[in-house]
Amino acid sequence: MGLPIWFSLATPVLASEHPVELSASERAYLNAHPGVSLCVDPDWFPFEAIDKHGQHVGIAADLIAMVAANTGLQVRLHPTQTWEESLIASRAGDCLALSFLNQTPEREQWLIFTEPLLEDPNVLITREEHPFISDVSSLTGKTIALPYGTAMAEFFARDFPHIEIIYTDSESEALRLVSERKVDMTLRSLIMAAHTIKNEGWFNLKVSGQIPGYNNRLRMGVLKSEQTLRDILDKGIATLTPEQRQQIMGRHTAMNMVSQVVTDYTLVYALGGTLTAVLATSLFWMRRLNGLNRQLKILAQTDQLTGLPNRHALNDIFHKELSLAQRYRRPLAVIMLDLDHFKHINDEQGHLTGDKVLVDFSRLLRHNLREADSLCRWGGEEFMLLCPETDAGQAQELAERLLAAARGHAFPGTGRVTASAGISTATPADSVETLVQRADAALYQAKAEGRDRACLRVHDAAA
Repeated sequence: MGLPIWFSLATPVLASEHPVELSASERAYLNAHPGVSLCVDPDWFPFEAIDKHGQHVGIAADLIAMVAANTGLQVRLHPTQTWEESLIASRAGDCLALSFLNQTPEREQWLIFTEPLLEDPNVLITREEHPFISDVSSLTGKTIALPYGTAMAEFFARDFPHIEIIYTDSESEALRLVSERKVDMTLRSLIMAAHTIKNEGWFNLKVSGQIPGYNNRLRMGVLKSEQTLRDILDKGIATLTPEQRQQIMGRHTAMNMVSQVVTDYTLVYALGGTLTAVLATSLFWMRRLNGLNRQLKILAQTDQLTGLPNRHALNDIFHKELSLAQRYRRPLAVIMLDLDHFKHINDEQGHLTGDKVLVDFSRLLRHNLREADSLCRWGGEEFMLLCPETDAGQAQELAERLLAAARGHAFPGTGRVTASAGISTATPADSVETLVQRADAALYQAKAEGRDRACLRVHDAAA
């Protein structure tokens, strides 16, 4: 374990316009504790993580930063390598608070808990060929991978002792074991599962069920001796509005896509006793799970901030369009767009403003595209546009129109923002990689020539 460092966020978080009113004893507590030590899960993104710069990042980090700003708390991070280390450090009194966890009987031995910062459903994840799971208690001879030290592992061991638990060190390891057929299933947050599946490319996994009552109600835990700290935190949590929570969720995950699907599962368990009810339950589950798996696929192929397809989603379309263009000798163009001086916006006006600019720019692009064009967020401030049946001249004209639209648009919080574009067109010898490399080289040329312009590269310079 490392030495405590002052808590810092990768993104600035604004305090409420109405900070909480503290009692005299609470103000005295703050004076006596100029820095409250915090232990976190270092590998649970997008919920939370410790990044390479030693910063606490993710949903929990943003929420806790708002709570701290609204109460006057100064929080310092006590870094650990694993969640298990964080639990050990908390038991030893090395940190007064734990960041984002469920309340369980075992944890109640040394912790008291705040009100929930966030509520989030868990689902059963299996390989795609596995049938849906309507009743976990009826399973026999099955194995489940669960990260060690988590609340869900504690609950599952208590409720389903007939199922063997294979403990892992991380979320991604649990999903990897399922993907490789080394265990039958895992139980994870749908949001976490989508994030990991997307990053690791485990598209052979699916949602196969949900256990009623197995939802995350993520709180902060504080040592039993620190009741005043818990009371201060509760006052800060009470100031968080649904809009603020949604904004923070929107920064890290497409939660809104899931919330309408994971709803009233008590209906399933209210049906029973007759064959008709069993059939109705099965049909209900299949419809629900089909819906969840559609949402999982959407989450895995959708950019979390802008709602555009990500580069994984564009990949299949890209290969198909290039193959058709080469087979039938039809034109195909690629336009890569990049916002100019975007780092200055983030550095000078904050990442929240930067995010708003990215969202606004993505809307601007969508509104100015043709129906046949495919748009994705390529990464960071870069966007990729795939244009079938488009030659070099038409692509240049389209790119100029998009740059003019950006030039004349008033972006939120920053005013005028420009963009640059790099264009390439397909040749019979091209692969997706070479076509993208030429567009990237053309974009670099546009930046080097002064930005706010479009440059075309039809062939490699060496050719």
